[in-house]
Parts: sequence; C-alpha cells; structure tokens
Amino acid sequence: QVQLVESGGGLVQPGGSLTLSCAASGFNVRHTRMTWVRQAAGKAIEWVGGISSSASCTTYRDSLEGRFTISRDNAKNMLFLQMTDLKPDDTATYYCGRGWDGSRLSDSGQGTQVIVSA
Repeated sequence: QVQLVESGGGLVQPGGSLTLSCAASGFNVRHTRMTWVRQAAGKAIEWVGGISSSASCTTYRDSLEGRFTISRDNAKNMLFLQMTDLKPDDTATYYCGRGWDGSRLSDSGQGTQVIVSA
C-alpha cells in the first residue's frame, strides 16, 4: 500500500528557513520521480519542483530556484524540501508525491502547512 507522510511544517518568520520531510512506504523513492507541490488557501495547486529517479536530477519552479532544494535519502526512503529565505507568498500546504501530470499528483500525503508571517 502506497503511503506518503509529510512533516516539518510550521510558522516561520520571513527570511527564515524550514525543511520539510516526506516519508514514503509501499514503493521505492529511488526508482520514482518524486514531486513537491503546494496549495495556498483558495488557490490552485502549484508545482514546486521534482527529483528524478536514479540520477537525482532536480528541477524547480523558476521563482523558487535558488531558495528551495529537493533531496532524497534512499536508505530511509524519504524525500526532503529545504526552503530558505522564506516569503509570505510561500505560505501554503505542501505535498509530496509521485505521478505529477501537470495538475495533480496520483499519490500524495496529507500535506504539511507552512505559514510565513512576522
């Protein structure tokens, strides 16, 4: 059974940093292209970035390049999203998952909320 559990969200001040974690089970993240997306209240799901299988190539939303970093721990079957220099516009619920088709993930967790506010 595929399961994804995000964690690490919280309240952070503008300019701060946060690292989100995603624990996967039921499949192997090292053989799967994994994706982070986010959804702010009242807005559409927004692709954050992804990491390819095996080669671990990462791609990011243009506006997030340089501030967000995706990584993977194959031994722990986990995915991470390191976020720095956070801005109020980064406030959203963040989801990790697989099977991004351009508008949604086929499998994702329950999400973890990030609030960037002074």
